[in-house]
Amino acid sequence: MLRLAARLGWILIALAAALPVCADDLQEAQKLLKAGQHRQALALVDKALAASPRDANARFLKGVILTEQGKAKEAIEIFTKLTQDRPELPEPYNNLAVIYASQGQYDKARAALEQSIRTHPSYATAYENLGDVYAKLASQAYDKALQIDSSNTAAKQKLSLVRELTGRPAAATVVAAAPKEPAKPPVAAAEKPKPAPVAADPSAEVLKAVNGWAEAWSKKDADAYLAYYAKDFKTPGGESRASWEKTRRARITAPKSIAVSLASPKVTMDGADRATVRFRQSYKSDVLKSNSDKTLVLVRSDGGWKILEEKSG
Repeated sequence: MLRLAARLGWILIALAAALPVCADDLQEAQKLLKAGQHRQALALVDKALAASPRDANARFLKGVILTEQGKAKEAIEIFTKLTQDRPELPEPYNNLAVIYASQGQYDKARAALEQSIRTHPSYATAYENLGDVYAKLASQAYDKALQIDSSNTAAKQKLSLVRELTGRPAAATVVAAAPKEPAKPPVAAAEKPKPAPVAADPSAEVLKAVNGWAEAWSKKDADAYLAYYAKDFKTPGGESRASWEKTRRARITAPKSIAVSLASPKVTMDGADRATVRFRQSYKSDVLKSNSDKTLVLVRSDGGWKILEEKSG
């Protein structure tokens, strides 16, 4: 699973900007990108490019934003032009490799990573990504060998090792439930009065909803995943709900496997019907891997807890 360069925020396909950014507009654009406000971030970057069309930082950041928006073709054009204009920079090659790998173009990804390493021999991220690409290519070769000769036990064993190395998704989750006490024999009403009902813990209900959301994502169940979002969900980029859902469905169904896990969730209740959950999110698919801080704002709606707002960083 390819490891991304220095991250800018959430990552369904999170790409990184490792180049320094000095201009105020670009610094603000980075903040907006972390907050998921892609259109606003792109507007500031375009403003910077209008003043300085060849600025490498602005061009790189635009490539990152376009990738976040699912505009891979445009992002590839920008990163490719950067490798031509600034061949000494390893990050554009790395990000090209990540995009190619997400499209299943592993030979192109390998070539881009090898060039990144030639440019910067001590760039550890590129070495790790290259190892993942080689593993994927090996997996495809062993699959082909088994298609030709299904009795090839050596190929089966090697394929199993490669798949174990690259990682199959584990069940998502997240917060371990408290251990259950062993069942006790029923006590007759005459011996012990029936206890008064205990009100449900709203924090536990909120965590249950967040865990269910992560589990649906890991199972690539787009319908169940989207059902965790409120009808008035505030889309990160300000786009229409229909457009946002279309993009999310594509990103959920495209990978062969997904595993999402959440660490150290913290629930803050704001009254009885609103809550904020902060946690560290780990995302892994067959080609991508990312870690980011995530904040979800949930509201009680339609008999359960639904996501009203989602932020990264």
